[in-house]
Amino acid sequence: MNIKIITRHAPSNYGSLLQSFATLNILKRMGHDAMIIDYIRADDLGLKKVWTEAGLKGGSFLKKLVYTLIRFPIEKIAEFRFEKMRNRLLKKTQRYSSIDDLKKIQADVFMTGSDQVWGPMVNGEYDSAYFLTFVGKGKKVAYAASFGKTKMDKNTENSYKQMLEAYDEISVREDSAASLIEQWGCKKCIGQVIDPTLLLSGDEWKNQFAIKENAKDSYVLIYQIHNNLNLSKYAKNLATRKKMKLVRVNPFLHQCLRGGKFHLCPDVKDFLSLINNATYIVTDSFHGTCFAVNFNKQFVEILPNNTTRTRNQSILRLTGLTSRIVENYSDISLVDNIIDYVPVNTILASERSRCLNIMSDLLK
Repeated sequence: MNIKIITRHAPSNYGSLLQSFATLNILKRMGHDAMIIDYIRADDLGLKKVWTEAGLKGGSFLKKLVYTLIRFPIEKIAEFRFEKMRNRLLKKTQRYSSIDDLKKIQADVFMTGSDQVWGPMVNGEYDSAYFLTFVGKGKKVAYAASFGKTKMDKNTENSYKQMLEAYDEISVREDSAASLIEQWGCKKCIGQVIDPTLLLSGDEWKNQFAIKENAKDSYVLIYQIHNNLNLSKYAKNLATRKKMKLVRVNPFLHQCLRGGKFHLCPDVKDFLSLINNATYIVTDSFHGTCFAVNFNKQFVEILPNNTTRTRNQSILRLTGLTSRIVENYSDISLVDNIIDYVPVNTILASERSRCLNIMSDLLK
């Protein structure tokens, strides 16, 4: 079948890129001709994105200007590197930037992909394109779609209900999303599924990118998405206690001042290698958690200090790993409780099989 996928593939973010790659990989294995719709809004990239973010932070025009002047070069470095990776790893359509343009696309099946596709955009508002409102002819499905956060005003909630009813079938990534849709009375949701990155096993990821084991170096890896100083302090204390190097990876240059040997926006292969070869991982990232689990790493979770933490909690509940959540920033002993990955891998294998069947059924 000819399948076109709309997802959040364009942010300068490893999770966005890798979940897009995984979705295409799985659909290709199933024998389908799948492409990512290269839909990028004007405020998704570049100067307009940074200026929009500055406006949401509030303050005077001067503060917005200073923020933009500092942040823009940092964003451009990441955008340039991620665009090269997307062009290499993703099969994409031509570039689209408006819903009117999207109406020209034809496919047997249109799929809303994973990540926070149903959450707010950079400007704080949702984008109906990710609900496939541009589709005229063709089946409409969703695989592992996420709201990001589940608290919204009544007007947004009513709009969501209407747009979701136009789908043929829906699957969602978080248990909180499944519960919310059930509360709304929408009958199109067939339940919760795992993130596309987990549809590939750890070994499959390693084979895809020829990732080699390196047991020579022991280090604590920080993969941090949100601004939480306690995470850095915790990781520093852990590295000191274990007498290991502290390593940090991030797409954006500003994190170079937060501690640890800094890897700025490495290629996907090097990013995955850093996770795979870490002795311990400290993360607040949903996809950082997914890869830590999939690679069977010893990790601790510091939940995001915002409303998106439900996605992290959902995957930890599913795999029986909620005990990895740091409750006390002074308690480093959590890492001494070694994760037994035998039951975790059993759960993942079962979920992988179940969700591959669901994806196949969505396309019938």
